Amino acid sequence: MTQSPAPLVSVIMIFFNGEAFMKEAVESVLAQTYPHWELLFVDDGSTDRSSAIAQDYVRQYPEKMRYLDHEHHQNRGMSAARNLGLAHARGEWVSFLDADDVWLSPKLDQQLALAQQHPAAGVICGPTQYWYSWMAHPENYPQDTLRILTWDAPQLYQPPLLLKRLLKQQAQAPATCSVLIRHEVIDQVGGFVEDFRGMFEDQVFFSKVYLHVPVFVDVNYRDRYRQHSQSSCAQELRAGRYHPFKPSPARKAFLTWLATYLDRQNINDPELWRTVNTSLWPYRHPSLSKPIFEVLHWVDRLHERVLQPLWGVLWPKKSASTYKP
Repeated sequence: MTQSPAPLVSVIMIFFNGEAFMKEAVESVLAQTYPHWELLFVDDGSTDRSSAIAQDYVRQYPEKMRYLDHEHHQNRGMSAARNLGLAHARGEWVSFLDADDVWLSPKLDQQLALAQQHPAAGVICGPTQYWYSWMAHPENYPQDTLRILTWDAPQLYQPPLLLKRLLKQQAQAPATCSVLIRHEVIDQVGGFVEDFRGMFEDQVFFSKVYLHVPVFVDVNYRDRYRQHSQSSCAQELRAGRYHPFKPSPARKAFLTWLATYLDRQNINDPELWRTVNTSLWPYRHPSLSKPIFEVLHWVDRLHERVLQPLWGVLWPKKSASTYKP
């Protein structure tokens, strides 16, 4: 019996002025124990040395790496940059790694093994390490923790269960750096929505995936999501366009898009529609919802400053380093 060839994985690395961390990200791709990959650098209009760094790597590894940018070196946002990479990707599988994050060396090997074990899965994903300890004096920063997608055992989720849980805040969208996805799935759902240049661009994409495709969620982490003040999320928080527990323009745009998308897809799932409408309620009735969210804000602060530390003393929680990558 002839053994099928090992599948090619297209790794898409988008970047905008990413010189500070890019080399570490690229080296984590070169360190993969799985050798059959290509790396596509997608330059979203950088003005620092990151363009030159990417091109230097392409010259060193011309058979493995390619450099792409938009016409006239435009800055068009994260979704358009990912779509540009996808348009040139040759792999059966696709994985994403932004220029400030890193993979652990078995990442591709282990996820492809899971894909073989669960052939119905269009996506393989899992937790991501929120990585603070890269900084000097890590004792001054929060401990590395995990972004847990679900608290269930590893399993294959049929659509649209994860989308319902995401909207009910019973699950999280995966970090893009944790995902391995079939190229045909990306074609099926139409790629990233370019109206979303930054915040929620990932949740928009994964909402489409969760709606249409079986997803296998693992419990082991294989990637590190670097926490720093210049990340897109940190910048949106400072600008007031996003807040983790209050209504925000960014989340409103996501939910409004989702309602329109479900309508265009002729989705008639009553529970899903109830969840969407419940999520949109604060934006449709802002004067009524404001007091509620003020109470939730103080409950969240009480939990963070009092209850969570007390819980940690009584029942110590496993840190990210406890989990075997």
